[in-house]
Amino acid sequence: MRQVARAGGYSKTFTLPDPLSHPPPSDAGPESGPEMTWEEYERAVESAAQPYAAHCRECSFFYRHLSGLQPRTPERFKGDYSVKIGYLEWGDVGKPLVVCLGGVVNVAQRFNNLAMELKDHYHVVCPDWVGRGGSGWLRDEGDYGFGTYVEQTRQLLAHLGGRPAILLGSSLGGSVAIALAHAFPQQISRLILNDVGPHIATARRRRRAEILVRHYVFGSPAELLRKTGAAQKNDGMVSQAMRLLLSHRQTAWCNSHEGRVYRHDIRALQAYQREAVADVDQWKEWGGLACPVLLIHGMQSDVLLPADIARMQATSRLTLMHIPGAGHTPALTEPSHVWLIEQWLGGSPMLGTEFSSLMCASVVAQA
Repeated sequence: MRQVARAGGYSKTFTLPDPLSHPPPSDAGPESGPEMTWEEYERAVESAAQPYAAHCRECSFFYRHLSGLQPRTPERFKGDYSVKIGYLEWGDVGKPLVVCLGGVVNVAQRFNNLAMELKDHYHVVCPDWVGRGGSGWLRDEGDYGFGTYVEQTRQLLAHLGGRPAILLGSSLGGSVAIALAHAFPQQISRLILNDVGPHIATARRRRRAEILVRHYVFGSPAELLRKTGAAQKNDGMVSQAMRLLLSHRQTAWCNSHEGRVYRHDIRALQAYQREAVADVDQWKEWGGLACPVLLIHGMQSDVLLPADIARMQATSRLTLMHIPGAGHTPALTEPSHVWLIEQWLGGSPMLGTEFSSLMCASVVAQA
């Protein structure tokens, strides 16, 4: 497979299925019952990946985890260490940089459709958080924390050349984006916040954390797709092909359980649960932002609430995009959503400061 050199890491042509997951051959043939076998699932995943394979590169760099981000490690044992971080790369590296940051359990493939549409005009990079997807794991549960995700992203931007970037952040990724835009205003040219603002209530964070820390074993593809589909029910329109890809990347085959289990480091989610004892409060950082912001609002969201939106709109550089029929962190796979994001990135004056994706769908259909 062709290797593409990059300082501090490497890249290769992106292919699926993932080599970490190899279920044993099934005794049952493809026609033995109404449910898909694991062999059929792997073939379906490989087929779903084909439209992206020629356009995407699987890359990595080595993140340096600093001793100052190791709060539970005894002082005499602290020391910087390196962890491999995986990311997907789309488009020409010389074009404007867009970095897509997912939620607490998202993987880079979540942004495949958006990246495919942006790749002709932008260099799009979608990382896996440390402890998820194709990234390595940290040594201690205490090493996973909000500061770690901010530092991971800062080092990623440095690895990519340190030039100004557009950050698109969903949920946790949006909180990281706000923190970086406040701390490094010259490095962040624009923000796209996918259903997240400077405030997230404690009660909602606790509910989410209680779900995430549960251990699941998926004994069949049908069970896996039912569970992951239920978790994505508020994302809006998501194709079956994309659900297949995400289910595959988020899980790995486990011989001892004879099924697939979540691939992420459970300690990362336990650390998230430990932090979910207070509101996310970034109003101070928000007040200091100077870059233009596109705020995407899933109209059924239980995270981005009307009172917070109104407070955010006091910032004159905010553009608000409502998405009907979606809850927290819309998937951004529909053509109208992607078209509107492209228009905003291009500085189109036709959008105004507040609009609905539904109102623009007819324009996209005629384009």
